[in-house]
Amino acid sequence: CEERDLPVALKIGAHRRVNPRLKDAGDGVVAFADASMLSRLCTRFPNVRFLATFLSRTNQHEAVVLASKFRNLHLYGCWWFCNNPSIIHEITSMRIEMLGTAFTAQHSDARVIDQLAYKWPHSRAVIAAVLSKEVEKLIISGWTPTRKEIRRDVQRLFGGSYEEFMSKSFLHQQDQHS
Repeated sequence: CEERDLPVALKIGAHRRVNPRLKDAGDGVVAFADASMLSRLCTRFPNVRFLATFLSRTNQHEAVVLASKFRNLHLYGCWWFCNNPSIIHEITSMRIEMLGTAFTAQHSDARVIDQLAYKWPHSRAVIAAVLSKEVEKLIISGWTPTRKEIRRDVQRLFGGSYEEFMSKSFLHQQDQHS
């Protein structure tokens, strides 16, 4: 990946075939995935872009801390069992508080088109509520963001931050510093 300047996308924490009788529908979640593995990857390969999402709710805070420490790590979405409105709210709030808009709030990992029918409407509604609360906090503190700033933040949360991250090339930056 480093030689070709390609990113690595990681979905961490799935426990395949918890219930084998259910086949593909029988997958579950690891209670807690070892996020230090991601930290070691980011450290060992500083010129590789890592996109990561964790399946377990219990890994989310550590993932956000790691994303704040590594410029080559981008968090995205609320995957699979974290794709519930209450958990999307919690994760999105934490990410905004700790990362600003330097993450992708939601992504499509739908294996069947039907999953898009419910995923996007409830995700957009929850993310809008979280962002509205953050704007309210700013107004209470004495700063009123402009429509342009709010639109920018919405755009960053729904793909702009990802596009910005993907346009980074750490290889070229290192070459310039050599």
